[in-house]
Amino acid sequence: MGPTDAPGAFGSTLEREQAFTEEAWRERLTRRNQFVAEGGDTACGLIGILPDAPGIAQLVSMWVHPAARGRGVADLLVRAALRWAQDHGFSQVELWVTEGNAHAERLYARHGFQQNGRVQPVREGEPELEFGMVRSGPAAPPSISPTPRA
Repeated sequence: MGPTDAPGAFGSTLEREQAFTEEAWRERLTRRNQFVAEGGDTACGLIGILPDAPGIAQLVSMWVHPAARGRGVADLLVRAALRWAQDHGFSQVELWVTEGNAHAERLYARHGFQQNGRVQPVREGEPELEFGMVRSGPAAPPSISPTPRA
């Protein structure tokens, strides 16, 4: 998942993540809310959101399986995370997008995120950059219901 099919899009590496102990993973998960999208019995996407500062949450760890991309999974995950932020009193949600990831930038823009002018390396000491995006105000747009078929 994630670091194997899109390694440049993550602030960590597969090797670093695999080195964590079960205790470290459990501790990391206590600080965030993680949403998983499933297709049948298989996870096809995930997103995390965690408190960052008073009133501010960070959207992290967004990933959709390549076979599920373009099917609305990412939109569902973002809406779930934004709804969680709203329900828990966060008026602002921030995230980072790797430069050149136009698909991710369009996804987040659909949900009201805008670039905030911040830029940083994806990983310390490496040349690839990511830019910050922020969304303020009500967290989740209304759900879109499928059109009934006649």
